[in-house]
Amino acid sequence: MKIKAKILAGVAAIALPLSASAADITLRFGHVGNPGSLFEASANAFAECANARLGDRAEVQTFGSSQLGNDRELLQKLKLGQVDFSLPSSVMSSVAPEFGVFEMPYIVQDRDHMRRIQVEVGDVFQEAALGEGFRIIGYFENGFRHITNNVRPITVPADLEGVKLRTPNGEWRVKMFQLYGANPTPMAFSEVFTALQTNVIDGQENPYAQIASAKFQEVQEYLSITGHVYTPGYVLVSESRWQRLPEDVRADLEACGSETQNFVYEHAAQLEEELLEVIREAGVAINEADSAAFIAASAPIYEEFASTVDGGAELIERIQNLASGS
Repeated sequence: MKIKAKILAGVAAIALPLSASAADITLRFGHVGNPGSLFEASANAFAECANARLGDRAEVQTFGSSQLGNDRELLQKLKLGQVDFSLPSSVMSSVAPEFGVFEMPYIVQDRDHMRRIQVEVGDVFQEAALGEGFRIIGYFENGFRHITNNVRPITVPADLEGVKLRTPNGEWRVKMFQLYGANPTPMAFSEVFTALQTNVIDGQENPYAQIASAKFQEVQEYLSITGHVYTPGYVLVSESRWQRLPEDVRADLEACGSETQNFVYEHAAQLEEELLEVIREAGVAINEADSAAFIAASAPIYEEFASTVDGGAELIERIQNLASGS
């Protein structure tokens, strides 16, 4: 009996790790957001939703502050299978040309407009992502972008003349600020604070949530409320990795990609109000820009996108037709 009990115990000891291993899928979600950022809150909300649904079948773990790499590195790591999810934004315009439409100044009016775009035009962006080996399983946001700098308040495009301005990697943002007269400098987000602090660059442009969480208000004198671009955030996964996941796990992850969007939009709207005050209280001078002047100056970049991107003119038209009052 003792021998039999020992054998059974040994079998159980062997079987338990194998069983646990079979059910243990760890999914790593990397992003560039700092503590307190919208990206951090969004990724954590997605992970909370996913882990509640998945139980012991899989676990989503989040890694912010560029711990797993900057946006470009994360895209590469997705393809290599070193990361399972990332939350790219502007960088997607360098992945597939269709995403460049979100770089068109003032093309997205508000979050309700973005919801309509997602429903009516989302297939265009999904096909573009799949063509590059990625899949979008949710739309979050980076937000409406504004300009900070140490040279002068920016009211009209001419005020940007000669300003060394950090931009994300993406040709359309660079072209836009060149058009306005600035000296745009693409740079990884994780490098921006030091570059501002050491005067390598004069300014940058980001939503309030990124500005405040990265503490740019500590090294910037002016904030100009331009709202020049609204950038979505995409919950992105490698298509090859996605197809290797069990079907039930994929279904739960997709459900959370959709469900978390409501939280993201509500939290983003709340942060817009709260963080503007945080920036103001830090002593940054704040001014409203002349959006009509920026819109008027932006016509050439729309024309270039329409003429150089396949289907670009139609894509612009479809998105504009979904705006309120159209």
